[in-house]
Amino acid sequence: MKNVKNSEAPVSTVTLDKNVVDAPTGNIYESISIVAKRANQINSEIKKELIEKLDEFATYNDSLEEIFENKEQIEVSKYYEKLPKPHSLAMQEWIDGKVYYRNTLEESQDK
Repeated sequence: MKNVKNSEAPVSTVTLDKNVVDAPTGNIYESISIVAKRANQINSEIKKELIEKLDEFATYNDSLEEIFENKEQIEVSKYYEKLPKPHSLAMQEWIDGKVYYRNTLEESQDK
């Protein structure tokens, strides 16, 4: 997720202008639905990347007594905790016009 690191998405909650959010579709519900689907995609990408990085530190022991803290693993986890949330990243992409979408219902009616 290289775009997460350079994203201008806010880390905390911000208020957005409804007219800016629904401008591309003309319908706030449709816009929110598209952003929610994109947030799910981003969340899946981040989760996959995090699991891959944490698997590098995995130790496969049968004994629970040998659990220890790995400093690098903790740093990786802290980095991902500080990233903007997927819904914030998706909304920033939407506002910046970086989300591709199409209305399949309108396309089927045009035929």
